[in-house]
Formats: sequence, structure tokens, C-alpha cells
Amino acid sequence: MKYSYLLQRSTAYRAALVFSFFLFCIFTSPAQDLQQEVEKVVQEGKTDFMDIFKTLHQNPELGFQEKETAQFIAEHLDSYGYTVTTGIGKTGVVGVLKNGEGPVVMYRTELDALPVLETTDLPYKSTKTVLEDGGSETPVMHACGHDAHMTWMLSAAKYFAEHKNRWKGTLLMLGQPAEEPVLGAEAMVNDGLYTKYDIPEPDYLYGLHSWPLPTGSITAAKGTRMAGTDQLDITFYGVGGHGSSPHLAKDPVMIAVNAITLYQQAVSRMSNPRNPVVLTVGALTAGATNNVIPDKAVAKLNLRWFDVKDREVLVDAIQRINKSVAQMYDLDEQLYPEMKRKGWSYPLVNNDKMTTVIRSDIKTNIPNVKIFTEDDIPAEMGSEDFHHLVIHNKKKNYFYAFVGVVDPVQYEKSMSATGKPPYYNHNGNYQVDPGAIPFGQELAIHGLLSIFNNNFE
Repeated sequence: MKYSYLLQRSTAYRAALVFSFFLFCIFTSPAQDLQQEVEKVVQEGKTDFMDIFKTLHQNPELGFQEKETAQFIAEHLDSYGYTVTTGIGKTGVVGVLKNGEGPVVMYRTELDALPVLETTDLPYKSTKTVLEDGGSETPVMHACGHDAHMTWMLSAAKYFAEHKNRWKGTLLMLGQPAEEPVLGAEAMVNDGLYTKYDIPEPDYLYGLHSWPLPTGSITAAKGTRMAGTDQLDITFYGVGGHGSSPHLAKDPVMIAVNAITLYQQAVSRMSNPRNPVVLTVGALTAGATNNVIPDKAVAKLNLRWFDVKDREVLVDAIQRINKSVAQMYDLDEQLYPEMKRKGWSYPLVNNDKMTTVIRSDIKTNIPNVKIFTEDDIPAEMGSEDFHHLVIHNKKKNYFYAFVGVVDPVQYEKSMSATGKPPYYNHNGNYQVDPGAIPFGQELAIHGLLSIFNNNFE
């Protein structure tokens, strides 16, 4: 009897265990398990990665000068177990982590900052100044969130090195120099990223960018998301002279001003009015004192476009305008304006299937995330060279998303009072809400997991 009783108890106990496990399987899905795992990892590393973010914020460097930044990224990737290559495209960095057979996925972050004076009151604000190429000293800050982008990338790099059971394939963590002048991606590719340095060509490319939206939100949109761009320097020559005798000189400042006015007429009257186009003169420099007419002036132009035909029409118009204005001022042909083409990029067009799947997985794995789609937010006139890492390859699959980095309370207060966010990219008051650091870490991790674990072909 006693044995029978014990047997009954044992059988009942085993049945209870089986039933409990059954309930666990029902109410704890694989998605919940992954969600909890990533949340736990991010929270446990919160202090360390916030320190990384602050260190990067306090030590900004301009494009192609990012030696310390590149070293910082390389050292962390190496410590996580990646095979690291540096000096690609001058200061670019790539970490490679192989984990069996599977897709090759590249995650890209920018390394560079901007020549902007920081005006925030943050205790870790940048007070750094650097020398520009011309030799002049300028303040510099991360006014576009690249410090946050690097932090998100390093967090994801660490996670994937420590959780190889979650994925199979090859992960490429790439730190790109000189995104701001729209030069770094092409520089890395042209330096032999996939040839001389033997980095495998990715099947998929993924990237995130901070944006003045509330923390907890992301713009994950299909189709064309950013404009194409050309960075053009125009040097206007003249004949210098005394300020009191303009008739004996040929004033390059007036030549430049006349040309710039005509550029805007070309935008409004020669490009297709159905297609957005912007031409901005970001700088016009000439001379050094009050009473001397200089012998040259330099205008720095920024052209944004979506249709390559508009690009061709306007670049051609700029060259014709330069020549015609020079002729109007009766300049010798050797003094005609010169145009230097610098950084450029095509419009950024997200892969539809990648976008659909990744944003679905992000919605599943990040509670309360707010996702804006192509139906909510139109394409930006801003530009990127992110996609130039792959557009020359056989496979051109990429997804690029904008991450909200403004404290939600501050955002709502500013929108109610002014109808605008409290700050914008490329301004001295630009900042990243500390809460956006762990949020971006989760987006980086879940986005990469989605790519590794789905078939987009």
C-alpha cells in the first residue's frame, strides 16, 4: 500500500511537471524569450555603454581625421573577438565575426563629427577644437548623433559575439569615416574594401541614424527615403585692387553673388517642379580686410535631388552660369570660374521586403515601440552615402532607419509651444536623450537578428 501510494504521488508529480511545462510553452513564446534576453543584456550593460557614449561625445573628430575614434572602435571590437582591419579609406574600420554557414550581414556606423560649437549644458559636452584642412582652428562636436550610432554598434557587436546560438553567418561591423562630406563610403570601397582588404561582400546592409523624434519611435519606411546630393566648390577669379577703385579691378565677390542668384533661378525654372530640389550655398569666402578687393572668392554649394535628370540639368546650368557671368565681367578665359566636385551620393532607396520584415520583428520584440512608415513621413531632403558601400556590388540589399532621440516630454512640450522639435541635426544644441541609448541598442540587435533569421531573396 505504501509503495502504491508513493507511486501515485510520483505519477501525479510528474504529471504536474508536464502540465506546468506545457503552460510555460503556451505563455512564454520564443519571441518573449528573445525579447527578455535582449532587454536583460542591454540593462546589464547600460552603465558601460553610457560611459562609451559619453567618451565618444567628448572626443569628436572631423572626417578622415578620426584616428582616435577608429582606434577606440577597433580596440572594442578586438576585445569582443572580432578580426579587425583598420586604415581602410584612410581611417575606416571593419570587424569580422564568423559563425558558421549563413548570410553575410554588414552593420555600418559613422565615425566623424562636425565643425560646430556645442551650445548644450550637458556635463559631458564637447569643448574640443581641431584644425581643419585649411589650417584654421574650429570647434567640433557630434551634432548628428554619430556618437550614439557607434555606441549602438558596439553594443550589438558584443551581443552577437556572446550569443552565437541566436544566429549563423558572418557579421561585419563597419566604422565609416567622413560621412558628413559624403566621401567615406566611396573612399573605403575605392581603397579596396572588398578586394585588397578581403572583406566579404555583404548580402545585406543595415544602419540606424538618430533623428529629432521622441525616444521610443523609429521611422522604418519602404522606398526612397533620402535625396541624392552633390557637394560642389566654385572658385571665382577676378583682379584684385583698391576698394576705392572698383573700375580698375574685377571684383570676384560681385561675380560670385551674381552667379549664386542665377543658380536659384535655375532651380526654380529649369528643374522639374514636380521633383523636390534644393541648392544651398553653405559658405562664401573672399578677402581678408575692408579696403582691398580680393582676387578670388569661393562658394561651397550643396545640391539635393531625387531625379538624376534634375541633377544633370542643374550641374550643367551651374557651369553655364559660371561662364556667362565671367564673360559679362569681361574676364580673360584663364580666369573663368572653376568647379570642383567633391562628395556625392545617389538617393537612398530601402529594400521593400527587408523593411517589411524587419519592422514587423521590431514591433514584436520591442514593447511599446512607435513605428512610422512611408505613409507617415515623406522622404527627407537630407542625404547619406551609407548605401554606397553596396550599390556597386552584385547584391544591393539594404535597410536604413531613423531613430527618435528626443526625450518624449521635452518633445511634446516643444511641439505644443512651437510646432517644431526642440533641436535639429547639425545644430550646436543637438543632443541624444540618454534613454535613446538602450533603445538604439535593442533596435540594432533585433534588426540584425531579423536579417540573419529571415530569407529576403
